Amino acid sequence: MHTILEKKQLSADVFYFRVTAPEIARNRKAGQFILFQLDTDYGERVPLTIADANAEEGWIALVVQAVGASTYKLSLLNEGDKVAAILGPLGSPTNISKVGTVVCVGGGIGIAPLYPIAQAYKKAGNKVIAIIGARNKELIIFEDKIREVADELIVTTDDGSYGRKALVTEPLKELCESATPPDEVIAIGPPIMMKFCAATTLPFGIHTMVSLNTIMIDGTGMCGCCRVIVGGETKFVCVDGPEFDGHKVDFDNMMKRMGAFKEREQEDNHKCRIGRTVA
Repeated sequence: MHTILEKKQLSADVFYFRVTAPEIARNRKAGQFILFQLDTDYGERVPLTIADANAEEGWIALVVQAVGASTYKLSLLNEGDKVAAILGPLGSPTNISKVGTVVCVGGGIGIAPLYPIAQAYKKAGNKVIAIIGARNKELIIFEDKIREVADELIVTTDDGSYGRKALVTEPLKELCESATPPDEVIAIGPPIMMKFCAATTLPFGIHTMVSLNTIMIDGTGMCGCCRVIVGGETKFVCVDGPEFDGHKVDFDNMMKRMGAFKEREQEDNHKCRIGRTVA
C-alpha cells in the first residue's frame, strides 16, 4: 500500500499527488514511469510518468488527468488514503548528456513529466530553454517548477489568455531558425503536438525525442498493447521507450490505435462518469 501525502488540484480535471514509494524514489531516473492500480484484484493498470521524487523522504509525485475510470477514481482520493499498488520505475530513462542547448517542449499535462527531464539536462550542464503551452491559462501547470530549472521560459496559450498567443511550434520554429539553434529538442504532450514538433525540427536536422503515451497494460512488453511503429519497426513503449526519435515515429498509426476505444470512453454510463452530470 502507498499513502497519499499530498493532493492538489491543478486545473479542472488535473490533480497532483505526492505518494509514498521509497524504493521507486531511490531508483527512478528522468523519463521513467510507473503503473498504478487501485484494486489489485480487478483494477486496471494505468501508466503515469514520474513528475518528481525525493529519495531521502521516500516519495514520488504523480500528475493525473481524470479522463478514465481509474484516473477518475484516483482523483477522488485524498491525503491519507491508500493506493493499492505502484509498480516501477519502468521504461528506459532519458539519455541525458551535455550537448549544449536543449529545448524542452511541454503541452498540457505533458508539462509535468517534462520537469524532471529539464532538471536533469540542466544538472548535466546544458542551457535549457523551455516552451510550455495549453489551450488557455487555466490549463498551464508546473510553470513555477519549470521556471526554476530553465534558463529561458516561453509560455503559449491557444486563446492568448496567458503568455503568447501561439502554438508551441511557433517559438520552436523561431529557435530552430535562429543564429544559435538548439542542439537537441524533447517534446512531451498530446500526440498531435509531438507530431508537429517533430515535423518542425525535421528540416533543420535537430535531434528530437518524444515521450509516447499509448494504451498500456502489463508494463513488461508481453501484452503488446503499447506497440508503436518507429522507423518501420514495431516497438513497445513500456520496455523500448517511452522516449523515441520523433522523426521516426508513425504518429498517425499511434493516434489511430489510441482512439480505438474512444466511443466506449464517451458512453454516458462509463465508470468515470459516476457521480458526474453528463451534458
